[in-house]
Amino acid sequence: MNELLGLLKTLAPAIGTAVAGPLGGLAISALAKQFNVEDEVEAVTKAIKADPQAAIKLQQLEQDKFKLILADRSDARGREVAISSSVNAPLLNKIVTPALAIGVVGLSFVLFAVLIFVEVKTEAKDILIYILGVLSAAVTQILSYYFGSSQGSKDKADEIKGLMTKRELPNDISFITAKPGQP
Repeated sequence: MNELLGLLKTLAPAIGTAVAGPLGGLAISALAKQFNVEDEVEAVTKAIKADPQAAIKLQQLEQDKFKLILADRSDARGREVAISSSVNAPLLNKIVTPALAIGVVGLSFVLFAVLIFVEVKTEAKDILIYILGVLSAAVTQILSYYFGSSQGSKDKADEIKGLMTKRELPNDISFITAKPGQP
């Protein structure tokens, strides 16, 4: 298993994470199907090592996973647009999602205010903080749904990091040691 994880870490990090995670068995099955081998860690490891096209196949699997994630988000937003722009949809269907979103965000702010400005019993404070934690996670998801997630920012940061590591320094480094006023 360690050998397989080592291979996946370099060739397909997202798949490596899936294999090491709680759904590792499903990930191994998907890899076995992709490489047409038995559904076993050893068989998958041998197949990846022996296949010169392994990197391409693994990257294709990662791209397919990413496409499914994007399609899921697109479907949710497409449903929202279809309902809100439909003349046949009842008003309740048009406002239920935004109303719930506003309610959750508003409730979070109210609970923050209660914690800050109101004297709360110690027993109730723990429960209030727990509920606020759950609501904070929901607010994060709501903001990601309506305003986008940080995936684009992460991708851009990764690209910049990659460019910085590939950048070569010039052979002549006299510009670093030169004193002001010297060429």
